[in-house]
Amino acid sequence: MALTPEQILAAHKANIEQLFGLTNKAFASVEKLIDLNIKVSREALQDAAKHSQAVLSIKDAQELAALQSSILQPLAEKAADYSRQLYEIATESAGELSKVVEERTTEAQKAVTNLVESAAKNAPAGTEASVAVVRSAISAANNAFESVQKTVKQASDVAQANFNAVTESAANATKTTTRRRT
Repeated sequence: MALTPEQILAAHKANIEQLFGLTNKAFASVEKLIDLNIKVSREALQDAAKHSQAVLSIKDAQELAALQSSILQPLAEKAADYSRQLYEIATESAGELSKVVEERTTEAQKAVTNLVESAAKNAPAGTEASVAVVRSAISAANNAFESVQKTVKQASDVAQANFNAVTESAANATKTTTRRRT
């Protein structure tokens, strides 16, 4: 089965569109990351200014200790929130890339299956056993790929749950520590 120039051109066109689509998604992720960092930097600068003003108005060591305790919890919460947002951006980008890879792999699997079926129809008599072996190998490869996809999805879900649990635990630990100090 030979490819026609139109099919080759269509395949190249699809690949270029896919490349530019992925590039646009990558830039969108970078823009989100930049926006997040600018927002966090602006808030950190504002917090530093407020903290500096508060430090200048302190009259004794007890006020200083209270000020330091009152700053710790919001700082930890902001760090946890930043980490969560950063993780969301990364997860979203990885998900989009994974989706494209999955789609392309599915297309490739279909193309190989169609090629094998076409070759099987035109195969000389007596090659049925060889065709069956090739079909079996392709089926096994497809099953293995699907199994890997499911495992990766499960691992990703577990990682997400663990990340959420660690973030929540850290925030709770900070709240507890802050309460004990006040």
